[in-house]
Amino acid sequence: MYDVLKIVNWMRVKNKAELIENENAEELTQMKAMKLLYYVQGVSLVYLKHRMFPDDILAWKYGPAVSKVHQKYQRQREIVGEVSENDIDDYNELSANSRVNDVLNTVWDTFGYMSASQLLKQTHKESPWRNTKQSEVITDDEMKKYFSKIVSE
Repeated sequence: MYDVLKIVNWMRVKNKAELIENENAEELTQMKAMKLLYYVQGVSLVYLKHRMFPDDILAWKYGPAVSKVHQKYQRQREIVGEVSENDIDDYNELSANSRVNDVLNTVWDTFGYMSASQLLKQTHKESPWRNTKQSEVITDDEMKKYFSKIVSE
């Protein structure tokens, strides 16, 4: 398992490269990162057979969320900013593990083009968020049950 903030750094570095290459790319927001983390965790539970990060996913009003990420980026909408050597080290560490890299890139390639509001609407349609009371933990079992239908192992 990895620290959830390393995974966010992976996303930040990936997005920073997109921002440089594509003038139409949008900067990663805290809300979008939360939804992508939900997908990373769900895919990881099925594909890797374990969590990608130890933090629980919570069913907040605006969709799946991770408290630690919210606390780190509190009062920030966009979260890419300047990318440090440490951020790049986190990106390289995660990318070096081929199976972890598969999960991260699959989620990014599948959902990374969507806006935070599109992802909010998407996650609100899915059973893990719908079947969990607001502010409660979306269980691994609930995510495995849902993601096993859409992820090939």
